[in-house]
Amino acid sequence: MKRSSRKQLQNRRAIWMSIIVLTGMVWSLYKLSASLTLASASLPLTELAVSPGKNHAAPQNGTSRYKILIDPGHGGKDPGAAGASGKQEKAYTLALSKKVFDQLRQDPVFEVVMTRTDDTFVELEGRAQIANELDADAFISIHGNTYKDPDVSGTETFYYADDSFVLAQKVHEQLVKSTGFKDRGVKKEGWKVLRDSKHPAVFLEVGYLTNRNNETDMLSEAHQIRTAQAIANGIKNYFARF
Repeated sequence: MKRSSRKQLQNRRAIWMSIIVLTGMVWSLYKLSASLTLASASLPLTELAVSPGKNHAAPQNGTSRYKILIDPGHGGKDPGAAGASGKQEKAYTLALSKKVFDQLRQDPVFEVVMTRTDDTFVELEGRAQIANELDADAFISIHGNTYKDPDVSGTETFYYADDSFVLAQKVHEQLVKSTGFKDRGVKKEGWKVLRDSKHPAVFLEVGYLTNRNNETDMLSEAHQIRTAQAIANGIKNYFARF
């Protein structure tokens, strides 16, 4: 065989060997990629997500939500306080709670539920139970205050568990700004709905229905819209920390 022919044959063999080696490498990389994809897909979401805290839902891929339970105080056979005008607290709490619900649901990060949506009675134990079964990230119970002295007025917010204090603080500061009522502070109190809740929970006394000036504002549509926005803003400020 001529030297040139032998050289050409060697070159062709070298080319074929290179092709075979490259093909093997590509196939190996493909199998490795496929196996990693399969392993990742088989992991449950709880393992793929990173939780910001034991009491808070973990947003996954920007689609998960914080669960908020809104509790309109009283209802049904329990009318709550009678205001200066004779109107009942249960109607006020339901009207305001629906507005808070509407405000929060506009933000896709929140999943919002109410303990009641009409004039029905829910036991105190049942309200906290709903929050616990829902695994709610925040429980907001909304009320109007009452006192024998009609001159007493103002906004106050209650909490029980230590991990509820910041939530109470964030919502209260927004309420005070919005209502314009006297700031009666954030206080620790063992109300049943707060004690029984396993998650951050607050009890809002927006104003005194027995105070004629407070009641007039509280029953106005414009004031309720501002108050609902304030409560929603307080909740958003709380979760913005995570």
